[in-house]
Amino acid sequence: MSLEKLENLLKEADKKCYAVGAFSIANMEMIMGAVKAAEELNAPIILQIAESRLSHSPLQLIGPVMMAAARNAKVPVAVHLDHGTTIDCIEEALKLGFTSVMIDGSKHPLKENINLTKEVIKEAKKYGASVEAEIGRVGGSEDGSEKISAMYTDTQDAKTFYEETGVNALAIGIGNAHGVYKGSPNLNFDVLKDVDKNIDVPLVLHGGSGISDDDFRKCVTLGMRKINIATATFMSVAKNVKALCDKSDTIDYFKLHEAEVYGAYLNVKRHIKIFGTENKA
Repeated sequence: MSLEKLENLLKEADKKCYAVGAFSIANMEMIMGAVKAAEELNAPIILQIAESRLSHSPLQLIGPVMMAAARNAKVPVAVHLDHGTTIDCIEEALKLGFTSVMIDGSKHPLKENINLTKEVIKEAKKYGASVEAEIGRVGGSEDGSEKISAMYTDTQDAKTFYEETGVNALAIGIGNAHGVYKGSPNLNFDVLKDVDKNIDVPLVLHGGSGISDDDFRKCVTLGMRKINIATATFMSVAKNVKALCDKSDTIDYFKLHEAEVYGAYLNVKRHIKIFGTENKA
């Protein structure tokens, strides 16, 4: 139980055909809510934060809180750096004890992406940490600051990438996008089927917020083993805080604290059930 490697969580998920939720957090309250939901449902989870969010939640502050929560949890919890783009940030996360890091080299040509990923894998091995990478492009950007068009992952490129890197988890593009979807997501399940059939690596779905429950379940049956949820949790927390504030002009700080915890808890609990992770700890 408690702190676990991403690689181990995803291997177990692959054996039993479920997906582990990777929940982005921004403060202690969200961490508490996510772990509370996981413990209640006896489910493994991944706590993660993206490099682009660190201006709001500095890694040297939020990282130790994530680590302490994982170590003290009653269920397996991996601590993950999402969308790492700089070696310095990735090294900082590894030194803090994060059990996995993502290097996002998807904007680079294939060969450059491969070389960058190899460099990160070499560094992560010193700490016994797992590595996630991305091939193809997920739409939008993690912090909503860029308009990036989604690009389907090419199976042959993904195969070459995996054979040359041996990465522990691979994020692919199937029409998914970060942030709030404009209209209904249109996922290309044929791309997912083809990649999963040809490459023996746990697959990762980014841009999970806004995808329907049925599409999530279909993704799981077709090989997705890590599903990222960020925007939906942030929105759930904000909604719960607003509901509290709407009730009164004067808010006790600790009621605000509880509202944030509960907002995160509700969304994490909902997605754990969708991903089939309940009672898998």
